[in-house]
Amino acid sequence: MSVAVDYEQAGELKIGQVGIANLRIRTLDVPRLIEEMRSRVQRAPKLFARAAVVVDFGGLARTPDADTARALIEGLREAGVLPVALAYGTSETERLSEALGLPLLAKFRASYERADGAMPEPEPAPQPRREPAAAQVVAAPTPAASAPSPGLIQATPVRSGQQVYADNRDLTVLTTVGAGAEVIADGSVHIYGALRGRALAGAQGNEQARIFCREFHAELVAIAGHYKVLEDIPKDLRGKAVQVWLEDEQLKIAALT
Repeated sequence: MSVAVDYEQAGELKIGQVGIANLRIRTLDVPRLIEEMRSRVQRAPKLFARAAVVVDFGGLARTPDADTARALIEGLREAGVLPVALAYGTSETERLSEALGLPLLAKFRASYERADGAMPEPEPAPQPRREPAAAQVVAAPTPAASAPSPGLIQATPVRSGQQVYADNRDLTVLTTVGAGAEVIADGSVHIYGALRGRALAGAQGNEQARIFCREFHAELVAIAGHYKVLEDIPKDLRGKAVQVWLEDEQLKIAALT
């Protein structure tokens, strides 16, 4: 079962690019949210115990009051995770963060400011087109075709505690990804050895990204934030060559034939 796509849950947990989880609150039911998080920690303690979590109230019609938010933050700590910030949303969110003594995650600042009604910068008025004189018409040279990017290639094993990130490209690992290691790509991830750690593809939200692995023992796999942990994965896929992709916001894993 994939918790990332269970739309009956009060809070949707997604794994972020730098290992910080974003908990987007969809139903402000504090006991239920705490119990959901406690269940996640119990099912995968190596991944979620004392994990940093950003609390995002952007999915609610109204920002909660300070007492309700404080009860949620304290309950999440008791459940086993560490709320470290609020996701920037509205001016009410900013005041709430001050009341709670938590910082705002600036990553979402620009998009939320536009959503709150701030007018974007006006586009410059188009300049009148000037027709060149006949004597000035010169054929532009044909630009040389740029070589396609091969993506980032990791030739050595990724060991426990290490992280490899392919910015705006695919990542190819020629050997293994050890337990406790993490490989991240904005594009797809290709692993030609065993995957025992974590693999995150589409880290900036690319839902077309995929993960390919020759020997599958992953602690966690995620595409565009939708994830599965080892306990969610059928045992008959472990040790197999697999591909992972996203379809209708559901994470799919199948053996490669």
